[in-house]
Amino acid sequence: MRRHPLHSTDLLVSSLGLGTVKFGRNEGVKYPTTFDLPTDEAILALLDLARAEGINLLDTAPAYGTSEERLGHLLGSRRDDWIIVSKAGEDFAEGRSHFDFSPTAITASVERTLLRLRTDRVESLLLHSDGNDLDVLDHSGAVETLFALKEQGKIRSAGISTKTVAGGLRAVALGLDVVMVTY
Repeated sequence: MRRHPLHSTDLLVSSLGLGTVKFGRNEGVKYPTTFDLPTDEAILALLDLARAEGINLLDTAPAYGTSEERLGHLLGSRRDDWIIVSKAGEDFAEGRSHFDFSPTAITASVERTLLRLRTDRVESLLLHSDGNDLDVLDHSGAVETLFALKEQGKIRSAGISTKTVAGGLRAVALGLDVVMVTY
């Protein structure tokens, strides 16, 4: 599978990534049918298959239930085989999402993510937008916080998972490294 540079890092990322919401959350998700969370063995088999197909990117988030914890436990010594993208700004508890893009909340979220994943850095951290992309980007202090976390080495690249075209364009104008767009 083709790999592409991850912005200004020395990392090469696969054209496809593996989303992990179903590793840790099966309530309040927008899927047509219900499902049970997979076993550790099933996740390991899927990770092995993904690697065999050339995929090296895992997409996770605090809002994905126990996904980060499960990945931290299951990756173990294979952690460095993966480019991990996580998010901040959204948490899921008691059946609903809660959003906070303040610098304090973003920093605390990243610290929790690092603990859950059992790592000292994530290769990319995206703001998990609530749909108010321009407000999040321009008025929350979150972008500046991402740049500070990048300087500290806790994240290698910074970006946003947008809900609007305007948000994606603004993210590029602000110099963010990664933009995940809604399609």
